Amino acid sequence: MLRRMAAPAIGVVLLLTGCGAQGDGPPTGAPTLARPAPPTIGVDEAAAAFGLLTRLRDAWASRDCAEVAALTAAAESELAGRACRATRNGRPAPASFAYEDADYYVPDRPGDPPWAAALAHEPDPAYFLFAQEQDAWRLAYGPIPLTRDAPRLDAAETVRAVPADDPEDGLRARLVPQKHLAYLADPAGLSGVRFAAKDAVTRLRDELAEKPARVRPDRLDVDVRLVPGETRALALEGGGALVFHALTITYRQRGRGGEVDHPLFGAAAVRDFTGKAHAKTLTATELIVLATEADGDGTMRTVGMRRSLADITAT
Repeated sequence: MLRRMAAPAIGVVLLLTGCGAQGDGPPTGAPTLARPAPPTIGVDEAAAAFGLLTRLRDAWASRDCAEVAALTAAAESELAGRACRATRNGRPAPASFAYEDADYYVPDRPGDPPWAAALAHEPDPAYFLFAQEQDAWRLAYGPIPLTRDAPRLDAAETVRAVPADDPEDGLRARLVPQKHLAYLADPAGLSGVRFAAKDAVTRLRDELAEKPARVRPDRLDVDVRLVPGETRALALEGGGALVFHALTITYRQRGRGGEVDHPLFGAAAVRDFTGKAHAKTLTATELIVLATEADGDGTMRTVGMRRSLADITAT
């Protein structure tokens, strides 16, 4: 049964897992195999995960990159290196992590490491996904601002996690990152992957196709890659899954016979990352974090997306 409990210190609604009954023990005289108990997640763990956003906000404000690295995992750890160090040179820190009024979605299969998702409603709706590493909660994805209304999760008893070996929803969820990769790397639309005309990912692909013309006479190559890591997915009402994953876009810009004339992310960003005012070549990496609704019929809709500049190098 779905249990809703208030966490007074934070003021959020929690969607929690139920308690599983223990099975019968082994027959008398049979050898006992020592197996670790499956991880469980409760109110305290969910509250602690969401609470680390305050620490992360303070770490970014003080430019404490070691603390940022300690509080992040998966896609978000991509920003703990050069992107964080660039803030010491004048680059603005990420937007505030002062989120509240959140619903937590704790999966019925916490997995190893355990994880949980949250949808914060204030100041603007955004998804977060937290995972445990070395017995500590870390932010793996988020904030992921919503680009459309959030879908309804399958939460009749617990929020069902979609396992990768599920032959239907699991397969659809597992293919979502690969479909994004095929779509964004194919401006001509030959891959067969489709998004709606006004979808955020469609607009991103159109922008990528236009960038080479925008920086002429400079030359620009674009490379799209998936961020390594397990795809996390939660079941939706009526079938399908809400999938969290990330990718990077690498831009390689070369001046035609001299210096770069039109830095893709601006001269100020180049100085903050590299300390250089001029360059013959630039390599920039942008992190794209996504929450995608994958319906039972295979249709994909972008529910949330965030773009962050992760790195710039220059020669």
